[in-house]
Amino acid sequence: MLRSSIFVAGAVVAALVVLVSGAAAGPAASSVFPVTITTKAGKVTVQKRPTRIISLSPTATESLFAIGAGPQVVAVDDQSDYPKNAPKTTLSGFTPNVEAIAAYRPDLVVASYDPRGVISSLNRLGIPVILHGAVTTFKGAYQQIRQLGMVTGRESATKRVIGGMKSKIGRIVKASRPKAGGLSVYHELSPDFYSASSNSFVGKVYEAFGLENIADKADAAGTGYPQLSAEYIVSSSPDLIVLADSVCCGQKPSTVSGRPGWDRISAVRTGSIVSVHDSIASRWGPRLVSFFRAMSLALARL
Repeated sequence: MLRSSIFVAGAVVAALVVLVSGAAAGPAASSVFPVTITTKAGKVTVQKRPTRIISLSPTATESLFAIGAGPQVVAVDDQSDYPKNAPKTTLSGFTPNVEAIAAYRPDLVVASYDPRGVISSLNRLGIPVILHGAVTTFKGAYQQIRQLGMVTGRESATKRVIGGMKSKIGRIVKASRPKAGGLSVYHELSPDFYSASSNSFVGKVYEAFGLENIADKADAAGTGYPQLSAEYIVSSSPDLIVLADSVCCGQKPSTVSGRPGWDRISAVRTGSIVSVHDSIASRWGPRLVSFFRAMSLALARL
């Protein structure tokens, strides 16, 4: 039975290993500055190795520490909860405040949003900003980590981190994919049934395992995050339900199995309902391995 929530304790330990391995690379710079990278917001040039980085993106925060650039980070946003030793502040990544950011005297800012032209305002103050928004492919995720390694002088450590991610994910998928054949999954983002289709990053994880995502047929607009109905989910009767709304919204296997009519769903009848920590299921940094491992464990118990 899969009634118990899987908060991936073992996977988090594995993620810590990734972080430690990156940090163990030491302070030696491997990039030659100035470094210029190209993001969706255009080209960004970092003149010298930064020592006062601000991360306004939880994913970027995890990546920076994983590649050993943690000592170069002076502040992270209020949503960056991993690793625990990241210098968390009240800075907001959703509504960045130029004055509050500038008060930290950063020589590099990594952001995931650019509301109200914040990047231009920081650029006018001589502060380079890297805009790393949400990705929809593994290639995009690796590219963002690679770019962070370039601009922080941590290219060698970054290659090891990315190589480790690819190797571990490859082994996990190879071992679990045969078990997933013909099975379907429902990924729950919120209690009002927002889900993630194969057009989203998390959907690519299920796609890698060969799982049928019930949200795909409901995502005609291709947004990646369609809102389903209870009736649609019940009629689709997924074999596996993954709850990514346990921390935010208190959802757990027992609350799901108690929903009216859901006892007709295959996953509910077999107890194949798992909870994965919201942050692991929503970020595209080095802890992606943890999410793959959690899904592998869930499939093994089906």
